Amino acid sequence: MLTLCILGFLAEEPLHAYELRARISGLTGHVRPVSDGALYPALNRLRAAGRLTRHEEPGSAGAPRQVLTLTDDGRAELLGRLADPSTVEITDNNAFATLLAFLHLLPDRQDQLRVLRRRLEYIEEPASFFYDNGRAVRADEVDRFRRGIFVRAAAARRAERQWLREVTTDLTLEIAAARQH
Repeated sequence: MLTLCILGFLAEEPLHAYELRARISGLTGHVRPVSDGALYPALNRLRAAGRLTRHEEPGSAGAPRQVLTLTDDGRAELLGRLADPSTVEITDNNAFATLLAFLHLLPDRQDQLRVLRRRLEYIEEPASFFYDNGRAVRADEVDRFRRGIFVRAAAARRAERQWLREVTTDLTLEIAAARQH
């Protein structure tokens, strides 16, 4: 998720590492706060791989600022990850939220539609949180507190399913309209 966040935010505009960390924390901080100990090694790996560059610009307080910019290779990696996300990026709620934050950067609506259809297919599968000898346990078989997990998840899945159906319908219509022109 961190790499996707870095690539995504830098695709939108060059940023100082502090600004980048603030944006990442804004998106994922409530779940996984970003520490300097995670961010800077990730930035260094991406720089070494040629995915981003760093250059100095004058700072507001006189000290120069190190600004990060996405390279063409970095943009290509981002678009590849968006077009063909890993299974975890589809099935994990937090990873999928990160993917959604940058899906607008994917220029091909067919690719966007394919990603959303994968998620819709995933959330339409029955799910359980608890198992008994390999058998999925239903909400009516657990105590009231564990039942709360099922209730919360079901509500979120219903809302997401509705949103995904609306967006995939809209994208399908937009693609069809574009083909007619």
